[in-house]
Amino acid sequence: MKFSEITGNGQLKQTLVSMVDNGRVPHAILLYENDGGGAVPIALTFIQYLNCRHRHDGEPCGECPSCKQASKLIYPDTHYVFPVNKSTKVKDDKPTSESFVGLWRELVLDNPWFREEDLQETLGIEGKKGEIALQEAKNILNTMSLTPVADGYKAILCYLPEKMNATAANKLLKMVEEPPEKSVFVFITHSPEKMMQTIFSRCQSMRVLPLTRQEQALVSGSEKGDAELSAIAADMLNACVERNLLEALNVSETAAALPSREKQKDFLLCLSEIVRGIFLVQNSMEELLDLSEADARLCRKLAGVLRKAFCPNVSSAIDGTVRLLDRNVNSKMLFCDLVDRIFASI
Repeated sequence: MKFSEITGNGQLKQTLVSMVDNGRVPHAILLYENDGGGAVPIALTFIQYLNCRHRHDGEPCGECPSCKQASKLIYPDTHYVFPVNKSTKVKDDKPTSESFVGLWRELVLDNPWFREEDLQETLGIEGKKGEIALQEAKNILNTMSLTPVADGYKAILCYLPEKMNATAANKLLKMVEEPPEKSVFVFITHSPEKMMQTIFSRCQSMRVLPLTRQEQALVSGSEKGDAELSAIAADMLNACVERNLLEALNVSETAAALPSREKQKDFLLCLSEIVRGIFLVQNSMEELLDLSEADARLCRKLAGVLRKAFCPNVSSAIDGTVRLLDRNVNSKMLFCDLVDRIFASI
């Protein structure tokens, strides 16, 4: 893959290229993304660029042996770490990432924009708590102590380091702080605040920005799912503004009935974007709107009837709902409470 084939985040990609070109590669990089936000293809292309023998104009060549191996996720000095648990898909009683690496490759090659729930489904650990445990840390230390197979960088790509337990993090601390020459850790997190601070503080952190609606459409090939979630968000706001509590609660039931926690968070993201749009219209920044025409019309309509304190208050309520959803609090209770908070803000 080439950087030009990855949608969005032009500045971040340019920064990573500059690091390599100037020989100033940090020993540990932390990419903070929203779930499915594109950090995985960016990280993989960065590592490929790092090891490409004929890179040119900020892109890996795609033709040298290193690039060809990297494109198939079989470059011998790149190792993958991610949260695991027991699964019927592997025989190991104490599985590590290595137990599932074939399934990981299949998932990433099929859809590098995958989400956490996609990984859990692929590994066969739905409904279980994935973890990066002590044995994983021991495997990393052993891997990093070996002489590189190729004449390039040895890389550890760690997906969701916030799932690493304290014992494993403490075991890795010294290696993350002072890895061998020409070695790099690339961490991809959805919740940097949940990472062990000792690991977090030793990384150079970079934000992977969420894609715009148009960019999301390029990645997914369809805007249908977004439109459905936006319609639910619009119905909720309209019902609240009209002071129709029964209808607002009915909409909250619809949101809570979405098929997964990830879909429910997608709904909250759509709701948040509309609230942001209202804020922009209220503050004469309509040119920054990045919404469908239907959502933009709704923002203009509601901006004229809502007080300016509405957007900050509701944005805070939405953020709180997302945090509690991540903690597996009952979604019906959360969305009912969210409606109550929206009502109180009008």
